[in-house]
Amino acid sequence: MRRTLDIAPLRSFVAVADCGGFQRAATALHLSQAAVSQHVRRLESATGRVLVERQGRGSQLTRDGEQLLGQARRILSLHDETLHGFGLEEIEETVLIGSTEHGAAQLLPVLAAVLGQSLPQHRVRFRIDRGTTLREGLEAGRIDLALLIGPADDPRTWPVGELELTWYSAPAWRRPAAAQPISVVAFDQPCALRSRALETLSLHAIETVIGAEAMQLAGVQAAVGAGLGIALMATFGQTPEGLVARDDLPRPAPLPLALWARQGLPAETSQRVAEALRQVLAQLPAAQRNATHLELATGA
Repeated sequence: MRRTLDIAPLRSFVAVADCGGFQRAATALHLSQAAVSQHVRRLESATGRVLVERQGRGSQLTRDGEQLLGQARRILSLHDETLHGFGLEEIEETVLIGSTEHGAAQLLPVLAAVLGQSLPQHRVRFRIDRGTTLREGLEAGRIDLALLIGPADDPRTWPVGELELTWYSAPAWRRPAAAQPISVVAFDQPCALRSRALETLSLHAIETVIGAEAMQLAGVQAAVGAGLGIALMATFGQTPEGLVARDDLPRPAPLPLALWARQGLPAETSQRVAEALRQVLAQLPAAQRNATHLELATGA
């Protein structure tokens, strides 16, 4: 029996992965939920594997589903590119832009407007996530691009700027005596900001102790506001409510930012997104350019 992976089921499958469920995928594709479910069942029949599992009101991919997802994106990309080359179809790809919480409210609206001009045939969506999750998605083929902290020392990267960082504390916080360690509030490992904070203080022979840890920005800010310690954050020059910037601590070196592309992504797409990022950073007021902590994920 010859098995076939048809384009329509593959497109529904990718939509389920991107939207997090059958109903949202159906809405995005202008199909009925039953049609999307049938498409996924056809793929499961063709592969002989369970690809999607229900999880509460949403859905999640199985391990086999994760494996198919990257291949499905590449198949659809080549399919649409072929039709476009013959002028047979107007392509509208979905661009999923993800970032960490730092500065997202200030940066993403401006970035969306710029991408609307530089990628007119793309539908832009956003996702806020941790850098580790974005890296995993990039390697698995679930996302196309990821703007990550680190040097552009790989053929798949595009340098876009630097991340300037600022120390923050509660208004009543006072630096302890020289013989006492400074309490630091940090993001959970792995985190480049955490590493840079500890490295900066260590280079100036300042002893530290982790006073609190949190996975999300809100938790870090809450701990700092409660007086549990200082934290190194990226805020586009806008001081978080209830906190104060510190100028009595060693100034940390900025962190490089680079746009990473998944294997097989057309260089033109990476270049346009990278140029859009540089344009956004150039447009921002100087005070807001102090904390460009963005991590992008672009899903085709």
